[in-house]
Amino acid sequence: MELGVDIGGTFTDLALHDRASGRMLVGKVLTDYRDLAAGVLRGIDDLLARHKLDGAAIRKVVHGTTLATNALIERRGARTALIVSRGFRDLLQMARESRYDIFDIDLQVPEPLVPRRLVFEVTERIAADGAVVTPLALGELADIVGGLRREDISAVAVCLLHGFRNPAHERAVAEELRRIAPHLAVSLSSDVMPDIREYERASTAVANAYVQPVVRSYLDRLADGLRSAGVNADPLLIGSDAGMIGRAAALRYPVRLVESGPAGGALAASSFGAAAGVKDLIAFDMGGTTAKICVIDDGKPERADQFEVARVHRFAKGSGLPIKVPVIEMIEIGAGGGSIAQVDELSLLRVGPESAAADPGPACYALGGDRPTVTDADLHLGYLDADFFLGGAMKLDRERAAQAIRRHVAEPLGIDLTRAAWGIHAVVNDNMARAAKVHCLERGKDPRDYTLFAYGGAGPVHAAHVAAALGIRRVMYPLRAGVMSALGFLTAPAAFERMRADIAPIEAVDPDRANRILRELEGEAADMVGAAGVPGSACKVHRSAGIRFAGQSYSLSVPLPPKPLTREGLRRLHRDFIAAYRARYYRLNPDAPVEVVSWRVSVTGPRSSLRIAPVDVTGRVARKGSRPVYFPAAGRFLDCPVYDRFALAPGKALRGPAVIEESESTVVIGPGAVAAIDRGGNLMAKLPAIGARQRQKAAA
Repeated sequence: MELGVDIGGTFTDLALHDRASGRMLVGKVLTDYRDLAAGVLRGIDDLLARHKLDGAAIRKVVHGTTLATNALIERRGARTALIVSRGFRDLLQMARESRYDIFDIDLQVPEPLVPRRLVFEVTERIAADGAVVTPLALGELADIVGGLRREDISAVAVCLLHGFRNPAHERAVAEELRRIAPHLAVSLSSDVMPDIREYERASTAVANAYVQPVVRSYLDRLADGLRSAGVNADPLLIGSDAGMIGRAAALRYPVRLVESGPAGGALAASSFGAAAGVKDLIAFDMGGTTAKICVIDDGKPERADQFEVARVHRFAKGSGLPIKVPVIEMIEIGAGGGSIAQVDELSLLRVGPESAAADPGPACYALGGDRPTVTDADLHLGYLDADFFLGGAMKLDRERAAQAIRRHVAEPLGIDLTRAAWGIHAVVNDNMARAAKVHCLERGKDPRDYTLFAYGGAGPVHAAHVAAALGIRRVMYPLRAGVMSALGFLTAPAAFERMRADIAPIEAVDPDRANRILRELEGEAADMVGAAGVPGSACKVHRSAGIRFAGQSYSLSVPLPPKPLTREGLRRLHRDFIAAYRARYYRLNPDAPVEVVSWRVSVTGPRSSLRIAPVDVTGRVARKGSRPVYFPAAGRFLDCPVYDRFALAPGKALRGPAVIEESESTVVIGPGAVAAIDRGGNLMAKLPAIGARQRQKAAA
């Protein structure tokens, strides 16, 4: 059996799959922020005990974790120093010298992970073309190590000027540090991410060094705990690009574990969507703390090579620390079941981004939280069943939810309880829809051309209203949506990507040099994939080049043919870039010269497909009963039928309004919607067309 584990902001999700029989077992436990490994192990113990299984039955563990993300956000990483070229001590403090909000006179910028007093200079200089201008003064490292010891440093990042072009000096520094200070964890910018932009390269190397000891300690404790539970499998990790990596790669490049959980959800959306014949999707994941949106075209999630963490303003682009690693492209906003609702000084209702998370949790959890959240509103509106949350494993307190909404929203606004609850629900829906619309428009996408794929614990509750706001009429609700990221991990291929910056005008590129770099990158990536247990013969190699018009700041990724580059191949690459640029931006700079910025190689193993056994509906009654549920189109509570998701066989059709419950999530569809269960167990819903007047009424 194979186990997928996803640590989220509120819940830790588990999915246990038997490939032989197709049997799927799932579980959820509250995330333990004090000890993430202990929370995971408790969830595994609960799952095994509930189904009377032995740990030895688990032969593979695939894990996505928020550990690296939390360490960066909460500043709980190792005590880290940075070694730079002499004269560049202020590299992290100067950053890009840009303002993410030009109108904020009290603008806050993120504090570097390494303060200036822990940045050490070494004499050396490499030119932009890779030539050595000033030899490396290795003798200076003895004094630097003395300073590191006095400061009790356990991790060091090295980022020397133009180290991406010629890594010789960085490698020599690392070798000397290992000789005279073997206890240090050392991260080289030329190894972690050998790309242009000194600040971003330094920021990524520092983040890698900062979390390295923390990740090592966590993986050691997790592996020990798995062995104690009888699980004879080393955990495999999901990277930010949704590729599965082994322990060696995770320890060497732990910064690639940031955003691993959301990547698994996007992978699941593309996999389940393709199986259902739906390849153009907007993946909508709403959990307890955040909502994530990812555009999937032709079954492939969009990708990027940089993102931010530890933002001063969590959802303000430019206010965080840049991390240059391959990542699934998605937008994240502070909208989840635990998002806190409050009335601001202008008497306006605001929801999020602050979250009650798992501790103290929403008011209805009765775990100490007393502020109203989205979950509290959903409970009052009838979307959730107080006695069937997590399949009945966790009882919700309706009265506590009502008290919190009344005290903090209804009374300050002078409105009744139901209108306050609907206001919370509507505001968070609008926040998510606006974010999704901007995300699509920035990429030249029309959301109406897509199917919304709803998952996460809260996603299926809110999906219909979010889809309506986007003009989307097709919504796909997969089975077991509440643990979809953990399921996605089980479909992940072993994969690793390597890149190297090598700037040159495209007409001046030396094909022999380019082919040598590509071979080296392929070898490095193949070694990492092999360490995850996948032989090279089973892998596919994808090569691409980063290309831009000269003078531009950013490049476009253009695929390369599998055969070695030639002069004719470079001319074809030029034409492909022009076509890709026109498709993306709809205009060209016809007279501007074109240059290659970087080469990139990804080695990917076979992708696993999940054969999930059909749900046995024998003896189960589809309709569980009914309860009052609020629908804005009606302007009141309706007596709404409630269905058991696991009693709905393929072909079963439903007409809204309806609530469809499973243990980890709940689907809510409104009046006028029609839905049916497809062969894969997905609930495929078609929403009624909504006019402008109806949208205004719903928002009110």
